[in-house]
Amino acid sequence: MLLPWLNKDLIEAGCDEAGRGCLAGPVYAAAVILPKDFRNDLLNDSKQLSARKRYALREVILREATDWAVGVVTSQEIDKINILNASFLAMHRAVAQLSISPQYLLIDGNRFKKYADIPYSTIVKGDGKYMSIAAASILAKTYRDDYMFMLHGDYPQYDWIDNKGYPTKKHRQAISEYGVTPFHRMTYNLLGDGQLRIPF
Repeated sequence: MLLPWLNKDLIEAGCDEAGRGCLAGPVYAAAVILPKDFRNDLLNDSKQLSARKRYALREVILREATDWAVGVVTSQEIDKINILNASFLAMHRAVAQLSISPQYLLIDGNRFKKYADIPYSTIVKGDGKYMSIAAASILAKTYRDDYMFMLHGDYPQYDWIDNKGYPTKKHRQAISEYGVTPFHRMTYNLLGDGQLRIPF
């Protein structure tokens, strides 16, 4: 069972991102503040849940969270500042949108850039350890998936409805055949051949 908090007497926000390894689309991050007495035995790292369970839990989180927000960094911004900094920026943007100012941040992973002098802890695999980080992982994942579903309507050949922009064989074959879109990350190894950039 996931832990409810790290600091019982502080307003904590859990933060996580989705989409770091994708070839296309933005990176999303979420920040979630849960009530101290929040409990949900189904809550877990979004990667361990089916899509159906993720979306069902999203409704619970949106309804019961004390506060939540989502931050987005575009593929163009990722190319300018790199994906690690883009992940930090997406989390910063999410925290900045919270109506309630957190006193402490729980960050999934092992690296973070401090935001607005708010103290924080980085927690490796934190989305499988703390409820607020797991909740953030679910929001980041589902809202990013929603965005990629929308883009799929304009770019069906890339199969984003299934791969969400991740580097599948079908996705890379489509890049090779049709070229890139404005949503592809041009600093990534798009064709999987060791070349960072591709000749389009």
